[in-house]
Amino acid sequence: RFRCWRAGQLLRRTSCNVEVLNLFHIGLPLSRLQNLYFPHNLRASLTRGLFLLYPSIPTVEPGYNARMELSCKSEYALLALIELSLHYSKGEPMRICQIAASQNIPDRYLEQLLATLRRSGFVKSQRGAKGGYLLTREPWKITLLDIVSCIEGFEAKAKEIKSPETTEGTVVREVWQDVRGAAEAVLEKCTLQDLVEKRNAREQVDLMYYI
Repeated sequence: RFRCWRAGQLLRRTSCNVEVLNLFHIGLPLSRLQNLYFPHNLRASLTRGLFLLYPSIPTVEPGYNARMELSCKSEYALLALIELSLHYSKGEPMRICQIAASQNIPDRYLEQLLATLRRSGFVKSQRGAKGGYLLTREPWKITLLDIVSCIEGFEAKAKEIKSPETTEGTVVREVWQDVRGAAEAVLEKCTLQDLVEKRNAREQVDLMYYI
């Protein structure tokens, strides 16, 4: 009952109507809904409200769709790991509520993502009053391909794909494999440390512009 009440509060805040809920329920990806109907500052409330209302329905689409977009799920995982990378040198664990507040990620959604990352060995949890989550290795040793593959399950999905039944289908599949290979090559070259350095450089530029 509380879940439905809280979901209603969040969705009313975003002016989410029955039409939008029906589109989501029949499978329109969350990112499409966000781009079509909602400004950036309301998207976290939308995600949290839908997750509370439909806990059994995924709020994100697969990692690579026809336009090679980054899924909401992978983006949240990367944001959480960047936050942990910023605190890696201090050796201080971060609580879910801290990461969620800093990166504007729904708490329960983040909890599931961190559980997936922990099972794959990217993070570890520490109990106690000063407990939380930490990276298991240096940020420069973790590539974006490692993370996205963990979250999206690329290898498992590749095994599920059936062979094309026509020559045309084979040609299209080969081209898309090339596209995917190029995307994965970029992800493999980039590490969490690279993202942290880009983030720090961007903050310096923004600070200088502000001054």
